Amino acid sequence: MDLYYTSPAGVKTPKLIYGTAWKKERTADLVALALKKGFRGIDTACQPKHYNEYLVGEGLKRAYAEGIKREDLFLQTKFTPFPGQDPNNAPYDPSAPLAEQIHQSLKASLKNLNTEYLDSLVLHSPLQTWEQTQTAWQTMEALVETGAVKQIGISNCYDLVLLSELFRCAKIKPALLQNRFYKETNYDKDLRGFCKENHIFYQCFWTLNANMHILSSTVISEIAQKKGKTVAAVFFRCLNQQAIHPLYGTTSEQHMEDDLDICNFSLSEEECGLIQACGPY
Repeated sequence: MDLYYTSPAGVKTPKLIYGTAWKKERTADLVALALKKGFRGIDTACQPKHYNEYLVGEGLKRAYAEGIKREDLFLQTKFTPFPGQDPNNAPYDPSAPLAEQIHQSLKASLKNLNTEYLDSLVLHSPLQTWEQTQTAWQTMEALVETGAVKQIGISNCYDLVLLSELFRCAKIKPALLQNRFYKETNYDKDLRGFCKENHIFYQCFWTLNANMHILSSTVISEIAQKKGKTVAAVFFRCLNQQAIHPLYGTTSEQHMEDDLDICNFSLSEEECGLIQACGPY
């Protein structure tokens, strides 16, 4: 299996992306380690409340010093609306117009990540009104047109009506939807169906912790034993074969090695069906 897919915007994207939320002072070390072990996609956010984007950039510097090239990486960050920020440590002026907040956030991200462009900029969540969400999207579209951003997407969007309307109105269509993957939202079945129909790639987070009932099942354990792989690798492989692309934020070097192995084996349709039924998703 190729470890990459090409998004509708023509962006080469890894099917397993390293997530950097909540890594705090360990962020630089873990980003450098993840890249050393083989990750080529990094997901972060310009949101000091939950991410240390500056230290993501420090980890990238170390990787570049070891010979990894910027053009070989997929860097994805987010604009986080003010309600999702620490009001005492926002990366932009919250009193500025929304469009200016997005420009200030992008400028901070480019500086933090030591890059001239982003492969992907994600709206961290819909805003409080449709009009604000539309303004944010149009601002992000303009950033694509300048070349500072290659593609745009949205996260934490669980409303099919909103996503459908965003898609209908957008001049530059969303390349991706990034959501939690858990049974409380019925695994976004309707949203994923819409994404599939409209060539929007679906990224998932909280993929392992929210699905321990799948990972601890006899079904996946037996498949993992037969394949000689970890249950996490089998689950990730199954998701990839179903056009679901996980973010993975492990802090374990061994888990990085084990679970990047998803490109070296495949699952049958029957095996995927058995795993899917454990969710069920």
